[in-house]
Amino acid sequence: MNVLEMRDVSRAYTRGQDVLSSLDLTVTEGEVIGLLGRNGAGKTTLIRLAMGLLESQGGSIQVLGHDPREDAVTVKERVGYVSEDQTLPGFLRVREVIDFHRRLYPGWDDDLARDLSSRFHMDANQKIKQLSKGQARQVALLCAVAHRPPLLLLDEPAGGLDPAMRREFLETAIQLLGESGSTILFSSHHMTDVERLASRLVMLHEGQKWIDSSLDDVREGYCLVLTPATSNVTSQRLLAHGKCLSAREREGTVRAVFELHADSCEHTLARDLGLGDVRCHSLPLEEMFIELVGGGRS
Repeated sequence: MNVLEMRDVSRAYTRGQDVLSSLDLTVTEGEVIGLLGRNGAGKTTLIRLAMGLLESQGGSIQVLGHDPREDAVTVKERVGYVSEDQTLPGFLRVREVIDFHRRLYPGWDDDLARDLSSRFHMDANQKIKQLSKGQARQVALLCAVAHRPPLLLLDEPAGGLDPAMRREFLETAIQLLGESGSTILFSSHHMTDVERLASRLVMLHEGQKWIDSSLDDVREGYCLVLTPATSNVTSQRLLAHGKCLSAREREGTVRAVFELHADSCEHTLARDLGLGDVRCHSLPLEEMFIELVGGGRS
């Protein structure tokens, strides 16, 4: 059984403007997946659909073998969730928030909750409204993982935190659930977080899945192509090639991202497009992301 299956899923907030369009995604047990895309690409919508917080307008969704809307309680008991805009009741004390979540989850692990409370130096009697943003996010993480969920969904959970706290937050989640073989799907704008923690990369663009590969394959299997822009060499001509994901013309040069290894790219483009003056470079994940979202698509 797959942990998460989305088949031909679509969702729009305005008629005729799909946020997700005919999306297919399969997540297997034990994977740690980094979800990337510019603002509005559909990352939050995808995670909220998986949580059952939104209803799809086409296709089907299965989470741990259940429909997240029809079997909402069953799914929520077995999924952990933290988001950037998640808020806890400010008038409650930390221990009251933890006690509330303890009653919600049959699989709650008191030993794990105490370990996390100690690790994060939590004051159980402090009110949520007295906590810093990072401290409140740590309480949310404790509540999301202390029942050892088979699936953890993190939607920009470390957004707004300083680099040290962001790293500690995400690495704690990965470590805790990695020990029990749980599956993690997290979105982040920080490429270093994705490179450090994820084993698989899923990139969304304009509501569709653009890249879905292991991180190693992304590092090795994609490259940046630089070639002089001429009447015969345009971004549209490169985009017509089946391996071109993005292309743009800038300062007399066409810059394109190809799903090709840098070592074989020049030969392939010479053979397929007759291009001779071409430079192909491997590129870091952050640079690839910038090139992709900055370029056009066919």
